[in-house]
Amino acid sequence: MLPANHPLVDGRTGGSRLIRAYRGDRPDVTPVWFMRQAGRSLPEYRELRVGTRMLDACLTPELASEITLQPVRRHGVDAAIFFSDIVVPVLLAGVGVEIVPGRGPVIEHPIRTASDVNALRPIDPDALAPIADAVARTVAELGDTPLIGFAGAPFTLASYLVEGGPSKEHLRARTMMYADAHAWASLLNWCADVSGQFLLAQVRAGASAVQLFDSWVGSLSEQQYVRRVAPHSARAFSHLRGYDVPKVHFGVGSGELLRAMRAVGADVVGVDWRIPLDEAERRLGGGVPLQGNIDPALLGAPWRVLQAHLDDVLDRGLAAPAHVVNLGHGVPPETDPDVLTRVVEYVHGRG
Repeated sequence: MLPANHPLVDGRTGGSRLIRAYRGDRPDVTPVWFMRQAGRSLPEYRELRVGTRMLDACLTPELASEITLQPVRRHGVDAAIFFSDIVVPVLLAGVGVEIVPGRGPVIEHPIRTASDVNALRPIDPDALAPIADAVARTVAELGDTPLIGFAGAPFTLASYLVEGGPSKEHLRARTMMYADAHAWASLLNWCADVSGQFLLAQVRAGASAVQLFDSWVGSLSEQQYVRRVAPHSARAFSHLRGYDVPKVHFGVGSGELLRAMRAVGADVVGVDWRIPLDEAERRLGGGVPLQGNIDPALLGAPWRVLQAHLDDVLDRGLAAPAHVVNLGHGVPPETDPDVLTRVVEYVHGRG
């Protein structure tokens, strides 16, 4: 169902290191990219964002495209990750949300009751036009470098909506899961559909792979995840049925949930820094391409310490059929960009 001019179809990205690795075919050189590579660690990003609010930048195609391209030019990474935010589809569906500097997304009217859930409206496909435009612009500039589309997983989106903003323990969200199971399921279905349509718009416009982020899933037990969350994450991925693009699933603190997270329809599992890659592969039962898992804290360590860590990550990644090097979460804003460039060069030099 991909159009004939899609990068995966017309030959631009189908044989790239990243796509080969995502499909389980280990290339001669290990691919590498970084979550949050497009953002505050880059001086060119900070300069471009002066006077522009985060969500405005996300919805301005020229800006979103340029920001997406910046780390590819600077670092020589093997993929671009589309510059946006997981709450963008929520905003496009009519929910009042603002990204407050130093805090994160803040919901104008948190979703706390069944009536609040019932008031949510489906996303209008036309509202996704700026996203498709930004992706198309970016893909036209990337050539044979793949673009990864992304979206927030239903649990993480629902957590923001219920809590009203970032939360450490997500108590309101987890309480709603049990206090009103029907409203919870309806809310997660809504989140799955807006995220799924967000992913689909990116794929149709030229994204060669997608990643579903479940930033807060580590607050759940395996039983909670399997019974109350996993079916909705599967629903988000189901919007891509018929589109042959690799699907990555990543969660923070998800070491106990890896097998269940893969089972929702992921081709590749992202691993955070808390467990080694060979242990992740063991827990997954083997045969699963992995992505990860440099500890972001070590980006500020002396090079000899970081280099030893990189060697360990690369060696343990050999347990998987293929491995894409990434961080175990996002690039910290204070990271020296030259360190990221050096990491890319070192990984590529290791083969």
